Amino acid sequence: MTEDISIQNSNNWFRYRTGAFVEHEGKYLFIDSAFGDYYYMIGGAVHIGETSGECIEREVLEESGIKAKAENLCVVCENFFDGKGGAIEGKDCHVLEFYYRMKVEDINGLRKENDEGEKLVWLSMDEIKKSNIKPSFIPERIEEIMSATHPLHIIEDRDRSKKAPL
Repeated sequence: MTEDISIQNSNNWFRYRTGAFVEHEGKYLFIDSAFGDYYYMIGGAVHIGETSGECIEREVLEESGIKAKAENLCVVCENFFDGKGGAIEGKDCHVLEFYYRMKVEDINGLRKENDEGEKLVWLSMDEIKKSNIKPSFIPERIEEIMSATHPLHIIEDRDRSKKAPL
């Protein structure tokens, strides 16, 4: 059995996660969240003993049916937010996220929804900029992310009510 790298105690939740920028025919793949009026990127928790690159390749295949390779790491995000929906409802969340640009190898197995029944949607760059996407930095910085020659380090905490003590 594989174990996600995730820690939970009292009202806190930490996770080591990957996310994918999957581009095909000028559009990027997102998931329409079942827990709110927003989109998020395909990805998931890294398993113990798994690299972040191996994780995102596995997650893209599991969630979308697309076979893709992790082409390059483009964002490292320290994401802090208030948990909404499911097992994280009401928790103070801290997620360390590695986002990769993916190279699509085979799209023939593409599904319409993920395992949880959430719809997979393709958004153009202009649609991304106008959409409610979590984490919030994605629509604001999508062009910078896609054109960067090195990974960006982003700290995102706009989606949490409690700020860390100084």
